[in-house]
Amino acid sequence: MSSSKPAPTAYEVVMGPEPHPARTSSILKAHPEVRKLFGRTPATALLVPLILVVQFGTAYLLRDQPWWLIVLAAYTLGAVINNTCYVIIHEATHSLIFKGRMGNLLAAIGADLVHVIPSAVTFTRFHLVHHRHQGEFDLDADLPSHAEAKLVGNSTVMKALWIAFFPLMQALRMPRFSKLISFWEPWTVVNALAVFAVDAAVLYFMGPWAFLYVVLSIFFSIGLHPLGGRLIQEHFIISHPQETYSYYGPWNLTALNVGYHNEHHDFSAVPWNRLPKVKALAPEFYDSLVWHKSWSGLLLKFITDPSLSLYSRITRPGPEKRRVLTGGVGRVPDSVESLQKPPAAVDSAA
Repeated sequence: MSSSKPAPTAYEVVMGPEPHPARTSSILKAHPEVRKLFGRTPATALLVPLILVVQFGTAYLLRDQPWWLIVLAAYTLGAVINNTCYVIIHEATHSLIFKGRMGNLLAAIGADLVHVIPSAVTFTRFHLVHHRHQGEFDLDADLPSHAEAKLVGNSTVMKALWIAFFPLMQALRMPRFSKLISFWEPWTVVNALAVFAVDAAVLYFMGPWAFLYVVLSIFFSIGLHPLGGRLIQEHFIISHPQETYSYYGPWNLTALNVGYHNEHHDFSAVPWNRLPKVKALAPEFYDSLVWHKSWSGLLLKFITDPSLSLYSRITRPGPEKRRVLTGGVGRVPDSVESLQKPPAAVDSAA
């Protein structure tokens, strides 16, 4: 049921810190055994070749099929595969697959081969900054730009279109971070060459219909699909003043527990297969939080509820002086202090 409350037309600004470091410290004090969950899951990398075979094998089988079958296959299978690839890239970003940076980057780039536009290495930069600067508008790439939010407003049609074309909308907001987040490095070039080479191979050897399947899989995986509910689930304000939400539902099976978002922000050193254990070990910290059980229902609520807009987010001011953040694939922290350390920084800027 829609709320009668008007939709926000600006971000809510709070002066306090984001909630996760304090909860992390409290949980470790009450349940020091949570530290035993820290680590890596190298077996995650084994999913990459399996996924590539299934996705491109499906594309090959669809090369001569009617358009409606291609759309159906992309919605029912391709979207699920692509979403899993995004989560593998996310795991690699936090160094939760291998210890070394190269191994994690290779796993991320491998998972990125299905995405048509290279994004894995760039994501490793922006996502770690999101963790350390949650809600800070000039650093948190998870926050829509003002132009984006004003354009969409609280219109049902515009919100549906925003979700449908989310990959493009997210790409368009990246330039606003160019002065503070450096993301160009040799691995960025490697990532681009690998993805574009695969794109060319699909077009040349399988044809345009196979390529269409791959492209549609991207838009459905984070668009108008039950999986698109994750875009709203993580940080849109559904129950004020809570700013991060978890999802405990069946999609976590294929999405590698990415729905355990509070647990992940509290303990980014815990790999996907152990995140449910965080909640199980510290239920008193999580059972009292609002959580979601349906991505589909949440997506429908966001689109149709006029009280929700892209401004339904919490922000906080950062320090007046900023430095260029060089991010990179993260390390598994071994203490609360290291969890709270900012990324490496260079080149002081006013």
